[in-house]
Amino acid sequence: MADLKRFFKKTAQKEEPSKAPEVPKGLWVKCPKCGEMAYKEDVVSHSYVCPKCGGYFRIKAKTRIRQVVDEGSFTEWFRGIENSNPLNYPDYPEKVKELQEKTHLDEAILIGEGKIQGNDAVIGVMDARFLMASMGYVVGEKITRAFEEAEKRRLPVILFCCSGGARMQEGMVSLMQMAKTSAAVKRHSKAGLLYVSVLTDPTTGGVTASFAMLGDIILAEPGALIGFAGPRVIQQTIGQKLPEGFQRSEFLLDHGIIDGIVKREELRDTLGQILAMHKEGVSYDSFPQESLSREIETFGKKKKPKKAEALTAWDKVLEARKSERPSALDYIEHIFTDFMEFHGDRSFKDDGAVVGGIAYLDGQPVTVVGIQKGKNTKENIKRNFGMPSPEGYAKALRLMKQAEKFHRPVIAFIDTPGAFCGIEAEEHGQGRAIARNLLEMSDMEIPILSIVIGEGGSGGALALGVGNEVWMMENATYTILSPEGFASILWKDSKKAPEAAEAMKVTAAHLKEMGIIERVIPEKTPACRENLSEISEYMKIRMKGFLRAQAGKEGETFAAERYGRFRAM
Repeated sequence: MADLKRFFKKTAQKEEPSKAPEVPKGLWVKCPKCGEMAYKEDVVSHSYVCPKCGGYFRIKAKTRIRQVVDEGSFTEWFRGIENSNPLNYPDYPEKVKELQEKTHLDEAILIGEGKIQGNDAVIGVMDARFLMASMGYVVGEKITRAFEEAEKRRLPVILFCCSGGARMQEGMVSLMQMAKTSAAVKRHSKAGLLYVSVLTDPTTGGVTASFAMLGDIILAEPGALIGFAGPRVIQQTIGQKLPEGFQRSEFLLDHGIIDGIVKREELRDTLGQILAMHKEGVSYDSFPQESLSREIETFGKKKKPKKAEALTAWDKVLEARKSERPSALDYIEHIFTDFMEFHGDRSFKDDGAVVGGIAYLDGQPVTVVGIQKGKNTKENIKRNFGMPSPEGYAKALRLMKQAEKFHRPVIAFIDTPGAFCGIEAEEHGQGRAIARNLLEMSDMEIPILSIVIGEGGSGGALALGVGNEVWMMENATYTILSPEGFASILWKDSKKAPEAAEAMKVTAAHLKEMGIIERVIPEKTPACRENLSEISEYMKIRMKGFLRAQAGKEGETFAAERYGRFRAM
């Protein structure tokens, strides 16, 4: 047996080299959202977005410039501003120098001049690799100088914001940059110039509480953390679990703080469009050279018009209320091009009952706002059945004030049974919100055209109806209150609503005769999907005529004409 043991004796075997390929360093990267490993080339080709979950990687300032700015057009400004150490904080200068060598940046923001799709702009990009892009003296000074130089050269400013907030190592000097940069933004704004803020992950603290939130237009990347205090601090302070998605871009959009969320791959096109729409020197009649008279003469003459069926005032009330009637968004889609919707009142929420943004009317930039109803129950819940809240009126006013700053005409579409009358609306000052719109619209130094396309219910409709001209669709109505309400109050019988509709003179024909409106938009048959294109063409031609009539007028003239219009009533 002893001899047999030697045949089974374990001997050391030579280890074969592994056949598994070695993974080159830097070939894979870990997604910050899902934690999965992704092939780096795939991440780069997807604009540094995880191909598995869509999570966003933080990117370098120079990478951002390459993604957004026209190739070869960017020139960096303001390098070499000397940093300070006001607190004599230990090793702070050494840390700054170390980061300068590591990042090849002189500070946490890169600023210069460049073109986006051929449009000139001052562009600044913050880089989180440099002390979490915290704002100290140099960052504040660069931003301030950027707005000052942009004002001198009458250029728009675009800032990509990303920051942990104020720079602790510089104490109160850092805090003062919040006031300094905000003052520079204000001076640039008073000069009538555009500022677009793009919020990326993370944008917090003193940067959020200053220039980041002061853009004429505020955009954000999907899923970005945006807030003043960090979520951990808030949770510890209040002792409550925070809601899902708290302080993310989507949360801010729902709460009316930002205008929109733009995917990284769409940012260049979006910013290019915004810049193009805000070029200076555009007249109110910047249309292709064509004959307006020819347009009007030829429109609707191709076929013999049918005689419209005679409808009673009550018939028109019922027609105006129909869900099948085209909505504000339907007319916006058919009349205008490149509509870019903006959201929120910048304070509390985004009211779905009010839509608005900027668009082209045959090449003329305009601001469009509208009260929007839904087509079904789900949409109506989202749109609150076309009954705006105070936040909706504030949103409309914000967009109209923005239009005034950039000398854009406003076209407003009205279709509402009235302002929302709920507990929350009263708590948030519904009456004041309507009054504020009447006050501010009366004095705006731009042309305003208001069109009642369905229901024009009381003060809720008038809050968008303070126009230089007011038009109505043939089967629309404009009322002090509903016929049912009128009959109930004055006649103690809501069933007499049809008689009330006649007595109240709610139709377009009645109101044109009374001088309340300037134009009736014909409906050969009641407005619907089938004749939407034809009605939209009619509107478009006459909108262009309205704007042509405003060319050459001074801003004060629009306000004076609007005052005279209502003063005569």
